[in-house]
Amino acid sequence: MDFLPGIARWTHVVAGITWVGLLYYFNLVQVPALKDAAADGTAGGITKHIAPRALLWFRWAAVATWIAGAWLLGPHFMDAFLLRNGYAAIGIGAWLGTIMLFNVWHLIWPNQKKILGIKPASDEEKAKARRIAFIASRTNVMLSLPMLFLMTNGLSHRAYLGL
Repeated sequence: MDFLPGIARWTHVVAGITWVGLLYYFNLVQVPALKDAAADGTAGGITKHIAPRALLWFRWAAVATWIAGAWLLGPHFMDAFLLRNGYAAIGIGAWLGTIMLFNVWHLIWPNQKKILGIKPASDEEKAKARRIAFIASRTNVMLSLPMLFLMTNGLSHRAYLGL
C-alpha cells in the first residue's frame, strides 16, 4: 500500500497548514483586532461566532497534524522521540509539535472557554485565563518557527520523505 504514506504526508501538511495558519491568525490578526472591536462595541460577533468555530478547527487540526506525523514516523516513532539513529532533527520538531499540542488542549482551550463565556467564570478568573491563553499561544508561535524548519528540512528525516 504505497499510497498510505502519501495520504499521511498530505494529511500532515494540510492539517498543519490549518493549525499553524489559525495560530498565526489568532496571534497576528484576531487578538489585535479584538482590542479595537472591544473599544467600538463590535467584538461580540467575533467572540460569539468566529472565535469558537476557529478554535474548534484549531484544536482538531492540532490533533490531526500530530497523529499524521506519528503515522509518518511509523516504526521510527521512538527513534524520533528519543532523538536517536538519525532522527534527532525530526524528533526535536516532533517534540515541539507535542508541546504545542499540549498547550492547545491543556492551556489555550480551557482558558478560552472561560474568556468566551462557554464556561462560567468571574472577571478575575477571565483575566487570569486571558494571561495564560496569551502566554501559551505566543509560546506556540515561537515554537512553530523552529518546528516548521525542522519538519520541512528534507535532510533532517528520511521517514517524511519516504526514503
